[in-house]
Amino acid sequence: MSDQIPLVQIGPVQAAWIKGDPEAPYVILFHGYGANAYDLLPLYSYLDVPEGTNFLFPNGILEIPIMPGYYGRAWFPIDMEALQRAMVAGGTRDLSDRSPDGLIEARTKVEEMIERLGVPMDRIVLGGFSQGAMLATELFLCSEKKPKGLLILSGTLLDKDRWSGLAATTPGFSFFQSHGRNDPVLGYPAAKRLETLLKEAGWKGDLLAFPGGHEIPEVVLLGMNRYLKELFQ
Repeated sequence: MSDQIPLVQIGPVQAAWIKGDPEAPYVILFHGYGANAYDLLPLYSYLDVPEGTNFLFPNGILEIPIMPGYYGRAWFPIDMEALQRAMVAGGTRDLSDRSPDGLIEARTKVEEMIERLGVPMDRIVLGGFSQGAMLATELFLCSEKKPKGLLILSGTLLDKDRWSGLAATTPGFSFFQSHGRNDPVLGYPAAKRLETLLKEAGWKGDLLAFPGGHEIPEVVLLGMNRYLKELFQ
């Protein structure tokens, strides 16, 4: 079905848009590094959301080479050499002490996209996978008017002092987080620290750990649906 849904321009960002009832909720999901708007699109048919829910799958603002002759999309650059060195050494990169270059620019463009949509934040669930989860978390924390929910799929902790301060200003929000215990790309310990940071700030949620890697297995889909069902009760 993905090839039947053209990308549409919404402000400065293109997106695959599955339109429902204009007055219904919106679920906005950001893909990971090297993927594109269609990568997470199949999720819409698995998620337990109110009838008429709109789905938006934005396309990364950067075009990046994946292999000879093939390009993917990204939200901000990644030091692939440093990542590969860490993986070869049997570890993962710790990004908790910094905001990656390009993160703020990506957030600003996505904020413009949402503003162009004209949908109130309290009708929007933000989420993403990997780099897209980082962007969704950054956007949620920085939003003056908070979205309805947050899905953090295989994300990680960035700029811990800034994120901690932002989270502490708005306790009581709920989140869903998942991560593979054997994730070779973004380590599980950093995901656990993100969960701790949010809960210590008064947020409601838990990290769903699964015995796998950098992926979205069925147990995560089930967990997302439990979260979404409770969110829309």
